[in-house]
Amino acid sequence: MYQLEAIKELIANGEIDTALQHLESYLNADAPNKDVAYYLRGNAYRKQGNWQQALNNYQWAIDLNPESPAADARQMVINILNFFNKDMYNQ
Repeated sequence: MYQLEAIKELIANGEIDTALQHLESYLNADAPNKDVAYYLRGNAYRKQGNWQQALNNYQWAIDLNPESPAADARQMVINILNFFNKDMYNQ
């Protein structure tokens, strides 16, 4: 099973589908640091442009660890979505 650092490298290298497969296995196992795994999965979905899944995974990470960097990442995604959806208000 890939360790979280190796999965982080996969995401950084754009190997998102592979990273997601390894994260799924990691999260289904009795492994420590699941908050970090959810944070990484949120990052992977964000890179794919799957905003809802990114937000969901960031929230799960926050639920497990309120001090997780997922809190900042989640807010960043919300800010991005609010920025891009402003034009909808002007139609």
